[in-house]
Amino acid sequence: MPQILRRLPLSVCLVVMLGFLAAPWAVIPSLAQAPPSFADLAEKLGPTVVNIYTKKVIKGRNAFHGQVPDDLPDFFKKFFDIPRQGPGSRKVMSLGSGVIISPDGYIVTNNHVIKDAEEINVRLNDFEEFEARIVGRDPKTDVALIKIKTKKKLPYATFGDSSRLRVGEWVIAIGNPFGFENTVTAGIVSAKGRNIGNSPYENFIQTDASINMGNSGGPLFNMEGELVGINSAIYSRDGGNIGLGFAIPANMVHNVVEQLKKHGKVIRGWLGVMVQHVNADLAKEFGLDRPRGALVGEVMKDSPAEKAGIKQGDIIVRFMDKNIRQMSELPAIVAQTPVGTRAKVVVIRKGKEKTLTVKIGKLNEKLLESGGDENTETSKDLGITVQEITPEIAKSMNLKDDKGVVITDVAPDSPAYEARITPGEVILQVNQHDVKSLEDYRKALNRVKKGDNVLFLIRKGEHSRFVIVKKR
Repeated sequence: MPQILRRLPLSVCLVVMLGFLAAPWAVIPSLAQAPPSFADLAEKLGPTVVNIYTKKVIKGRNAFHGQVPDDLPDFFKKFFDIPRQGPGSRKVMSLGSGVIISPDGYIVTNNHVIKDAEEINVRLNDFEEFEARIVGRDPKTDVALIKIKTKKKLPYATFGDSSRLRVGEWVIAIGNPFGFENTVTAGIVSAKGRNIGNSPYENFIQTDASINMGNSGGPLFNMEGELVGINSAIYSRDGGNIGLGFAIPANMVHNVVEQLKKHGKVIRGWLGVMVQHVNADLAKEFGLDRPRGALVGEVMKDSPAEKAGIKQGDIIVRFMDKNIRQMSELPAIVAQTPVGTRAKVVVIRKGKEKTLTVKIGKLNEKLLESGGDENTETSKDLGITVQEITPEIAKSMNLKDDKGVVITDVAPDSPAYEARITPGEVILQVNQHDVKSLEDYRKALNRVKKGDNVLFLIRKGEHSRFVIVKKR
């Protein structure tokens, strides 16, 4: 016992000791609020989660490249591999998860779970199996909607409002990691609004709930049992869980699902600006109190933004009722805004706020596509996403021709970002090799080793410049 307690009367010692015991609970109230059990939620929500396994033929000698990790134990490889189907090809099975969202059999999963599948099978919590059809899929948000036919009413999950999630809030994930069906894990919301560089529409919920291979497409639930996210990706150096999982917010999923039901595809809102991140130097230069918003680097001709009076150099700090804290938030918000909406946009121009009204247009998907499409390329070790220039893009950007690639996104804190490369610039050369197509760009970068410098010749408007970027 500490010396001070020895000199106090016993009654006082007891009071002081009780105070010490109570202090941690007062300082860390979340410990007292931790749920005693997730059992009731797991029992209620488990039947809404399904196991999805697909079959597809992979051609070529390296038929398993990108499908099965080299260090995956033999026990697990049986879930991915069945015998050869012919010379130079393999039929492989991929695993994923999904969640039932209606009693008549609509199921949400990830696009990458069912992409290129010849056959999609769904196994319910009670082990009953069905063949599923694709209702629609959206590669840019990695959301897919499939459906099974059944005469009975199925248990289903209800969408919650993911915008109300708070960092530190408890969440649970249910899925089928490595084929272990209906695995339940718990954690907290680690962060919101995460962008990992795969698509301009990313707005991930980050969680430390354990997510592994096979959890893709499975649900993330809050403590009210509401669907608040669809698990989509993990960050890992070896393919295992290290507490960095990412889920697509339920609000985005719900928007995509409703459009896939109605149209079989997603119709996105369009503003018509090229934007970039605002760092401390730019914030000071443009009269901001701190780095925030999206800096308009270019306004497309005849776009909704131009018609509303948005100008190059404006910093968009608010769109409708949402504050824009960083550039990556804007594309996702605009994309989910219905075409024809008259949106209030607050910009900072020459240090002063100005409110404009923009009538949101319809995005032409061939214009500045990104996110895993064959006409785009994301170089994560450089932090650049590029799009092959089409005649439509060349016209909208007033380019001299449709040769080359245009930068559509630059990841924050990446080598490209540090080199002050911005969206809207056109890459003319890579290491003094001319770039006339996306294929030229890919070939040139494939020659560059990790740690080497890349010399870009970049054009913006009538001016060109050389930029050196180190490949991480």
